[in-house]
Amino acid sequence: DGAGGGGPGGSGGGGGLSASTADSAASMFQLPILNFSPQQVAGVCETLEESGDVERLGRFLWSLPVAPAACEALNKNESVLRARAIVAFHGGNYRELYHILENHKFTKESHAKLQALWLEAHYQEAEKLRGRPLGPVDKYRVRKKFPLPRTIWDGEQKTHCFKERTRHLLREWYLQDPYPNPSKKRELAQATGLTPTQVGNWFKNRRQRDRAAAAKNR
Repeated sequence: DGAGGGGPGGSGGGGGLSASTADSAASMFQLPILNFSPQQVAGVCETLEESGDVERLGRFLWSLPVAPAACEALNKNESVLRARAIVAFHGGNYRELYHILENHKFTKESHAKLQALWLEAHYQEAEKLRGRPLGPVDKYRVRKKFPLPRTIWDGEQKTHCFKERTRHLLREWYLQDPYPNPSKKRELAQATGLTPTQVGNWFKNRRQRDRAAAAKNR
């Protein structure tokens, strides 16, 4: 049989494969994918990831070899791991997503996208559990309960990051309700580490700033 010779594996050590090649690779299981180098597989994953076609990306990953040696090479490739994480997220397979993210160290270039997947998966699980959409305080609690693993976060700017998160939480809540009642102030205080008085002062100052800006624009 001529499967070993003239397929994509014979295309030399060039760059990645096109999306159409990826699609045919995903749908024709007899294709000699073992002949693809890890770099070529990574190229297909990157192309399909950029195209946003998660279904084709999933089919392509499903068609990859299961031989231990081949798997080991692919499991060390960041583009392949990132593709697996994206497919796991979109398939609602959050356990698999968490396993990939917690057990492989990713470069800084991948951090933002993978952090978003980590948080969104935990938000969706929490929403399903509670049977209602999460508010800003709920999301803050989820982030505290499931901090980003160090594999997708470099740990820098921790204090600055906390201050930013606090401001973000207060701003998010302000857009929903600029006049929080005492129980909401206590809830926000607990979530941010501020006192209820500090929370109240922040809202008061923000309302004054907004009124001043509105008057200036009139």
